[in-house]
Amino acid sequence: MALKTLDDLDVRGKRVLLRVDFNVPLAEGGVADDTRIRAALPTINRLREQGAAILLASHLGRPKGAVDPRYSLAPVAERLSELLGMPVVFASDTVGPAAQETAARLEPGQVALLENLRFQPGEEQNDSTFAEQLAALVDCYVNDAFGAAHRAHASTVALAGLLPSAAGLLMESEITALDKVLRAPDHPFVVIIGGAKVSDKIGVIESLLATADEILIGGGMANTFLLAQGHQIGTSLAEPEQAELARELLARAVDQGVAIHLPSDVVVAQSLDAPEQHRTVAVREVGADDAIFDIGPTTIERFNERLDHAKTIVWNGPMGVFETPPFDNGTRGIAKAVAGADGYSVVGGGDSVAAIEQAGLADGIDHISTGGGASLEFLEGRTLPGIAALEERR
Repeated sequence: MALKTLDDLDVRGKRVLLRVDFNVPLAEGGVADDTRIRAALPTINRLREQGAAILLASHLGRPKGAVDPRYSLAPVAERLSELLGMPVVFASDTVGPAAQETAARLEPGQVALLENLRFQPGEEQNDSTFAEQLAALVDCYVNDAFGAAHRAHASTVALAGLLPSAAGLLMESEITALDKVLRAPDHPFVVIIGGAKVSDKIGVIESLLATADEILIGGGMANTFLLAQGHQIGTSLAEPEQAELARELLARAVDQGVAIHLPSDVVVAQSLDAPEQHRTVAVREVGADDAIFDIGPTTIERFNERLDHAKTIVWNGPMGVFETPPFDNGTRGIAKAVAGADGYSVVGGGDSVAAIEQAGLADGIDHISTGGGASLEFLEGRTLPGIAALEERR
């Protein structure tokens, strides 16, 4: 891709607006999970080393264009300060006098964080006036927020057209990794798709049918495929209206020589409120009062065998109700298999990444994507506005 990177941008002695994705969970007045903050540290440190003064900008939550203290980035500034081992100035506004004063006082090597971009209605409207106000604070623009690259917002699109711009290290690594598996994967290429709904992942499945050798399907979406095959799924989560589409995908896979693997056994219970009453049954033995909450041990073993020989692996989405033990066994089993496989591995999606992180398996993954919706849209082959804006820049 014709993408400008940090190597192409002279930032010494300049103020840089670095768009990051600090859309992190908060709890009890602090940051509950700092994964996305840590992911931005390499770009922040590179810019500091190059003599830039760094003004960070991010969104958090959905305050709908109005100030909402619940979504303030103040706790994020505190956590970032701890991670960097240095003070991080927090501006109480995104634009206006507070932001202007903060930006004007920044010295090379210093870091400041603006208040939530989405407190301003112009952000989600991709408003040119708001973008101009942001641009007036700095000399250059770097976008490292891959997780927001699928949004045509002022800080991801309009701003890139107003300043010398480049992609940050995280953005560059995300694009490189996802582009590799989308356009030039080594074979055998095995895709693992989970999550609740077929409708959420249909674009990815359709896109990867062109290059994948095998697709392993678990999670709630597998129930729709089982329904399409005529299996009883009891009270399980499913999309009956998508059953015909599931049948079409299975037929297309056969025509294209792609093997789609569905669960052969599942873990069921009558309710998530009574997980102790779970049992494992073959898919043909699911009762009318049963709900499927995870893939079974035989399926885990079968899926793992397919991963053993893979040279490229993409995984997005949990295999079951990951938040409720023992229905996390399938997701954890796949996590271990992916981390232990020799092939080039890319993992995305909140629960998939959480399983990898919680099991201490991150070092076994070649690329962990920070972008949920963005990574899905990239793998669908869509043009992401935030990336296109950088490609179009001088």
